[in-house]
Amino acid sequence: MSALVVIVRLISGLNRLIGAIFSWLALAIVVVCFAVVVQRYVFSTSFVWMQDLYVWLNGAMFTAVAGFALMRDDHVRVDVFYRNAPVRRKAMVDLFGVFVFLLPYCYVVAFYAWPFVARAWKYGEGSANYGGMPGLWVLKSFIIAFAALVALQGLAMAARSVLVLAGREAELPVSLRYTSGQE
Repeated sequence: MSALVVIVRLISGLNRLIGAIFSWLALAIVVVCFAVVVQRYVFSTSFVWMQDLYVWLNGAMFTAVAGFALMRDDHVRVDVFYRNAPVRRKAMVDLFGVFVFLLPYCYVVAFYAWPFVARAWKYGEGSANYGGMPGLWVLKSFIIAFAALVALQGLAMAARSVLVLAGREAELPVSLRYTSGQE
């Protein structure tokens, strides 16, 4: 097994694991939101920290599973030319897109988020709402995790594209291969 295949498998495996774990937050979001509504309309009470909780869980889930979504091609793509393209053309488009758009985007996000996140950690930042949740610094850290996981998956996409262009796509597991368009 070549080094590129190992890279694709490891990074995709990491994002698959994180996706499987953090996708369960969707259930937690629904349960907490339901509890907030019941508290408000049945018991005429409300806890600000619970309102913060379901918003924060939502932010954590969507930033954590972004790499997983990219791995599964569940992200938004303008695929007028891509959907029915041959596998080699898809590989070229992905290779170009990773290095020209995706990795620079991840760098900009991480670069500009770093001081923001570091300041939140330094102050032990909590909710701006009175009675809200402490630990906003944890949620803000997911911005850096988002950039890292998406960038890693971008590198896996680039490695996969190189394997395809080298005629070695068969070395990849079926779940990580391109879906074929016109051949």
